[in-house]
Amino acid sequence: MLNTDSTKPIYVQIADWIESEILNGHFENDGKVYSQYQLAEMYTINPATAAKGLNLLVDENILYKKRGLGMFVSGDAKEIIINKRKNQTLKRLVRELVLEANRLQISEIELIEMIKMANNQEAEQ
Repeated sequence: MLNTDSTKPIYVQIADWIESEILNGHFENDGKVYSQYQLAEMYTINPATAAKGLNLLVDENILYKKRGLGMFVSGDAKEIIINKRKNQTLKRLVRELVLEANRLQISEIELIEMIKMANNQEAEQ
């Protein structure tokens, strides 16, 4: 799960993983998520690094703290994650795709056909 060769910091990878687990339904609204110590043990990382990833999600209102009990999934966590990924990640990827298509002199029509093919292949799986 964690890529130590990535340019993305480990704590951000932890936050991304928890977001994906929420989107996949592995953590329910108001459900408890792993503690910094559980994450540190699972991924052989420093507990402070795991805490930084958890706190990133608290800052984004995806998780909330219950003093002495741990971290829990907020009621609108899925919506926040979907909006964030759509408006940041997906838009960045589309921009990169369009730039690369332009460099390769691929027409808009051809690019759209490539996207449709990829979408159809994904749907078949």
